[in-house]
Amino acid sequence: MLYTIKHWTIVIACVLAGSLLGGCNKVLEVNSPHLVNETNNWKSIQDTRSALLGTYGLMRAALADNNGYWLYGELRNGDFQASGSGDLRAVIAGQLNASYPSLQALSDWRRFYAVVSSASIFIDRAGEVLNNDPQYTLLNYKMDVAQVRALRAFAYFCMARIWGDVPLIVTSHDGNFDRKARTPQQQVLAFAETELLSAVNDLPYRYGLSTDVNKPQLYYGSTNTTWDGVLINKISAYAMLAHIAAWDSRYADAAAYANLIMKNYDKAAAGYVTTASLTSPTGFFYNKSTSQFFMLSFDWTNREATVDGHLESLTLAAPLISKPVPDIYVSADTVLRIFSEPLDERFSIDSAGVAVTPYFTGVTGVKPIFSKIKVIRDGSTDGSLAIYSSGIVFSRLEEITLLYAEAMAVLGNRTEAISAMDAVRQKRGLNRYLNGSGDLITDIFLERRRELMGEGWRWFDQVRYQRIKNNNPAFTAMMKQGGIYWPVAQTALDNNNLLVQTPYWR
Repeated sequence: MLYTIKHWTIVIACVLAGSLLGGCNKVLEVNSPHLVNETNNWKSIQDTRSALLGTYGLMRAALADNNGYWLYGELRNGDFQASGSGDLRAVIAGQLNASYPSLQALSDWRRFYAVVSSASIFIDRAGEVLNNDPQYTLLNYKMDVAQVRALRAFAYFCMARIWGDVPLIVTSHDGNFDRKARTPQQQVLAFAETELLSAVNDLPYRYGLSTDVNKPQLYYGSTNTTWDGVLINKISAYAMLAHIAAWDSRYADAAAYANLIMKNYDKAAAGYVTTASLTSPTGFFYNKSTSQFFMLSFDWTNREATVDGHLESLTLAAPLISKPVPDIYVSADTVLRIFSEPLDERFSIDSAGVAVTPYFTGVTGVKPIFSKIKVIRDGSTDGSLAIYSSGIVFSRLEEITLLYAEAMAVLGNRTEAISAMDAVRQKRGLNRYLNGSGDLITDIFLERRRELMGEGWRWFDQVRYQRIKNNNPAFTAMMKQGGIYWPVAQTALDNNNLLVQTPYWR
């Protein structure tokens, strides 16, 4: 067992405590996320294991809190409509400074800095265990430090996409950070990229795999069966690097990182996912999988299932669960507009005029249910008790292949871009790409829209698309004023006079 619900609850409680307790002299307001007093910690290999997994827990909490992963990445200006909830409507409309407690919480970056704090402390203190406990080997230490450096880099990448400029803290202060101004986003991204490039050298493709001659046969006493799909590996790091470069509009670098994945994913036992697995209650989003490039698990077998922190808590309704209407849905008109090609396994209309789709339930209704992801408890079809165990997945082979296609199209290599896009299209039953709308970049982003619906990419894809095409004056004006980012929480501004609000939200 990796981390039981009891452990997760303690970790998440630490994050919440750091968010609720004030301190007028601290900009980030993060209490130490560790479960043991620092003076008594860092003696044995068990301390490093707890601290390492605790940092993963803090990352999961940062993304799951208030369903942030999807509200940040999926809802704004996206394909989903809200049935009634005012805060969801506000996010969809881009009214991110509306007076809803959930939006105010999502504007607060403190839970991401809990990850930064935990990772920084680990980097500073894990060497003590290396000196004190002979069970803690140098190789184990290097892999651990590489992981927390990658987690810290990923936290900064997430914050850069959400807020733009954020304070860059690179040293440990045991969770107590001095006042610091916002660091330019490009500097933050450069730091994250440098950290990942350093970390990737010490990350294995798989942990605890006896056939890997360069890595130990066991990792913390367990084989790859325990660790596959749980920890950041080389493929995870390269996926993060590819997205950092793409977000920074450095498409040659994005292509290079993505290409490394496409040439080496088999070393991590990853692969393309069938439509059946992608949409099954016990498929890709249920439990851990080597094809999940980075996944934060809510493992049912470890009693980690929860009510919130899952897309299903927003999208599912009767007849799948005992809830009359979904909180968010994709209208039938939108579905028909996006999925316009015949034979598409995700959604198509057959010769009899009947919708064939594992992505939606009741598509002819007023509010079709988006049921692509529907992991209820242990993959049950009984929705009488609506708790969920689907993980938060950042990237998979289909996603990175389409990112590679995007990069190749921007760089002018049309043949390579089409070949990559076709690798995904043919997995979904579609014919090879011919000309589509006549604009290759537009069609690649349309393919991302279809393939990745509900996976937290839609808003960030729109930003990248507009940076490439620059064909929407209103969107361009919003980008120039920082309107693509979330406002900084008022509590952070009140507690630190070095911080300034993004111009768009002043």
